[in-house]
Amino acid sequence: MNNLNTYIEHTLLKQDAVKADFIKLFNEAKENKFLGVCVNPAYVELAKTHLKDSGVKIVTVVGFPLGANKTIVKSLEALTALKDGADEVDMVLNVTELKNKNYEYVKNDIMAVKAVCEDSILKVILETDLLTKDEIVKACELCAEAGANIVKTSTGFVKNGVGAKVEDVKLMHDTVEKYGMSVKASGGIKTREQAIALIEAGASRLGTSSGVQIVKG
Repeated sequence: MNNLNTYIEHTLLKQDAVKADFIKLFNEAKENKFLGVCVNPAYVELAKTHLKDSGVKIVTVVGFPLGANKTIVKSLEALTALKDGADEVDMVLNVTELKNKNYEYVKNDIMAVKAVCEDSILKVILETDLLTKDEIVKACELCAEAGANIVKTSTGFVKNGVGAKVEDVKLMHDTVEKYGMSVKASGGIKTREQAIALIEAGASRLGTSSGVQIVKG
């Protein structure tokens, strides 16, 4: 597969990253013609400055990494990031309320963020390491009902978590395809072989900090 770069959202969400790390990320994204970069909201403006006219999408995260922020906070965070120059938003689903079977809360939480995103793409991070197969399916269905565009596997922040698994990506893809939605695999993707397997399972996006290593084999 020679076009892996077109699937990759080159990611830097580390708590201890410094400015030089972000500049390196942006330069690598331009050099490799990656689909996008994914950074925390505080660095969207920096990304906008360095990626101007590059064609590289700027993706940011909301309610990250736990998903337990109040809905009004998630909405304001998304709105602020979009005003700062983000093209797409990856919000974290409230896992506690999903497990509580408080499905209206989960759906309304997503709907509120989608309302501020308007035509911008909204991805919802399910945190599959913490969910049963039935919960993954239900979460996907709630995302569809709420108007999200893409479902995403993981934050990469779960202790001892695996991250993106082929079987989970396939399950997610099979669930959301009929709604015209797609899947972003993220978390623990480090090799070309992993990347290809996840794409073959149905992922249309890959979130990884190992993008350069993956495309260079």
